[in-house]
Amino acid sequence: MSIKIFLVSTLTLLLGTSAFSQITVANTQTPSQLVQNVLLGFGVTATNITVNGSPLNSTNVQGNVTYFDASGTTFPIPTGVLLTTGNGIAAIGPNNSGGFTNNTPATANVSSDPHLNAIANASPTNGVVLEFDFVPSGDTISFNYIFASEEYPEWSPSSFNDAFGFFLWGPGISGPYTLAGYPAGGSNLAIIPGTSIPVTINNLGPGAGQYPAFYANNIGGAAYGTAIQYDGGTVLLSANATVQCSQTYHIKLAISNVGDQSLDSGVFLEANSFSSEAIEVAVATVSGDTTVLEGCSTADLMFIRPQSQNGDTLIVTYDITGTATEGVDFPSLQNPIIFLPGEDTIVLTINPLADGISDNWEYITITATTITICGDTIFSTGTLYILDSVNIQINEPDPFVMCANDSVFAFVTASGGLSPYSYTWNDPNNQIGDSAYLSTVFGTLSGSIDYIVTATDVCGYAGTDTVTVTLNQTLAVDTTVSYASAPCDNTGAVSAFTSGMTGTPYYQWTGPGAGNPNFIDATVWQNLSPGWYYFTVTDNVCEANDSVFVDVTPPPIANFTQNPQIGCSPLNVSFTNTSQNATNYQWNFDGTIVNVNNTNPQTQTFTNSGNIQLIAFDAAGCSDTTYNSVTVSVCGCTDPTADNYNPLAVVDDGSCFYPQPIIYVPNVFTPNNDLQNDVFFIDVQNAADLEFTILNRWGGIIYEAKGLNSAWNGYVLGGNFAEDGTYFVTYTVTAIDGTLLTGHGFVQLISNK
Repeated sequence: MSIKIFLVSTLTLLLGTSAFSQITVANTQTPSQLVQNVLLGFGVTATNITVNGSPLNSTNVQGNVTYFDASGTTFPIPTGVLLTTGNGIAAIGPNNSGGFTNNTPATANVSSDPHLNAIANASPTNGVVLEFDFVPSGDTISFNYIFASEEYPEWSPSSFNDAFGFFLWGPGISGPYTLAGYPAGGSNLAIIPGTSIPVTINNLGPGAGQYPAFYANNIGGAAYGTAIQYDGGTVLLSANATVQCSQTYHIKLAISNVGDQSLDSGVFLEANSFSSEAIEVAVATVSGDTTVLEGCSTADLMFIRPQSQNGDTLIVTYDITGTATEGVDFPSLQNPIIFLPGEDTIVLTINPLADGISDNWEYITITATTITICGDTIFSTGTLYILDSVNIQINEPDPFVMCANDSVFAFVTASGGLSPYSYTWNDPNNQIGDSAYLSTVFGTLSGSIDYIVTATDVCGYAGTDTVTVTLNQTLAVDTTVSYASAPCDNTGAVSAFTSGMTGTPYYQWTGPGAGNPNFIDATVWQNLSPGWYYFTVTDNVCEANDSVFVDVTPPPIANFTQNPQIGCSPLNVSFTNTSQNATNYQWNFDGTIVNVNNTNPQTQTFTNSGNIQLIAFDAAGCSDTTYNSVTVSVCGCTDPTADNYNPLAVVDDGSCFYPQPIIYVPNVFTPNNDLQNDVFFIDVQNAADLEFTILNRWGGIIYEAKGLNSAWNGYVLGGNFAEDGTYFVTYTVTAIDGTLLTGHGFVQLISNK
């Protein structure tokens, strides 16, 4: 059995959760550091860490192996390692895109990876492959993960079957995934719970129609809030395997796009969850320094065992040592603790008692012992310090003001206690907060003024200090005002208001309009372009400064839509004016000018193609122009064989109609070589094709013909001349428009032979 122990300060309840609602992603650790410092838990050692086959000793330049922090969000995994097909920053929420892609610079090509290929049933494209060897101390290995993707839900299932896998090789492991040095093959740990089916876009998702309990729809943040960008993913899943103690195994964590390089996918690996049988003891407080205060803050003692081992009852005994006495300095704790089947976390609270004794500080050391199934003994310890009082210190730089304005800005920071701190000032306005604008004494050209600031920490401990403001004189720039500039002309202006001058003041403006001759020795400067302007006033003692920004009024934007764009003459077209920041408009409809002062729709009739121009003017006379065109065509029947053929038409409107065939079938012919009526033929007009067949009185075919000019000269198919008599004729005529007309008749053959 294995458990984890954490000491977590419940001062979080006093401070509140993180103000951030999205995950953060950092690419400051090497892949090796991410495995060693973040992913691994107790009971596992790792070596030979590579990414895409290379032992990277620097941060991953592609950014697809990164650290993520989801603290304070609703994402199920607080911290861990993120593997993505694109850049890790693309995973940052909220979900505000239905198809987000960020793989610049391009992520690694893993198209040759046979194991991803086998899972996706297609060739992978870009992604990442993280591999390492590890030695477990127990007989199991497990870690927690969530797979998420922008392919969901539209492309589930589809040919874009983005895939990932946790491929494991080593003693006792066998499977279909081959790797040199492991003749029994390897297995994939990333499978749908209760099955042997890999977790992929096609196998687990809204379109797969199966395993809905393991799919999380995140459109609009439905599943994960504003934490991540991906449209969907899995619930928190666990990868598990039975291993052999102290043996070397190889694992490959891989993910890739399939079919294209668009729509990112990612797999989130929970920090410290890659572990074997061991007890982990960790001390964590909000302050980050493993300390709590008597009578103020508490700490949670959490016992956690892996989900893969929570099917039975587990009794855990731990040791408490140190200078703090259980039952005196803090209430007695339950020991041993009992995990019932299905229970993976037990929380005990350490609440240091305020005993009023000045004993400076004491400490508690928690020691947990794990004896693995292999017989190895593993000790884990964590220490928590208990303070009975704190000394609040205030860092307060004393402002020295050469030219004091109406107030002087001061900023202080406190330390030594437990944050957050509250601050109060004894200035005339009784300000609060770590910064204040302190009033000065007008008319005093030099001297100092003291202000008292008090800092109080969350436990009520307080400290005070003095902020001394040293003054020189009272010259001040009270305020500056700006007036926006038109986008097509320099119409901006600035103005400054000063007070407290000693002697004759001198004014100076600088900025983009420095070529203006009025910029020196005046409080007002006109006819300016947009930009920052800087003002200085100098008197007989010193100078004061301020700045102001001249904005630009929004320029007019000419724009319109039209319906339709093309059509047959005459064409009625409606124009909708969608311009912005304008007051007057000039339309030019292919030479027809229309001036209006509104955005009402315009309608014009066109008999020929032409160009349209719209000019939008604002009140200052600035303008913007846009163009479009209308394509007008003569429409009609363009087939010269039709009855209603229009030689001027360039677009066929489907109105063509054609004459019907005229068919004449002779009933006698005399093939006697007298050059009169020697052949039988069917006279057809207004037709595209003709077929006819001659049959004898017994229904046998003696002759077949095809073509408008075909004829029968009296010879039968065998080559002999037909006997005199009556023959049956059937025919099929193809009209010009493709219509088929059929008929029959009789013909008398008289040869006079």
